[in-house]
Amino acid sequence: MPTIKVKGMSCNHCATAVIKALDGLDGVYDTTVKLEGGEVSFKEESPIDKALIAEAVKKAGYEVV
Repeated sequence: MPTIKVKGMSCNHCATAVIKALDGLDGVYDTTVKLEGGEVSFKEESPIDKALIAEAVKKAGYEVV
């Protein structure tokens, strides 16, 4: 299960926005967020380009660090 660090999340609304953004990508599912560490974990059917992950997070208003 890949884990990324996301900057700018501070509440459940933020977490929901990132979860929806990532789960909306083909092949990504079961996304979870730990707000206190800014960690986002997800499952993928096959390896997905990290640039696509970063772009989805950016469109949701946050930044992969």
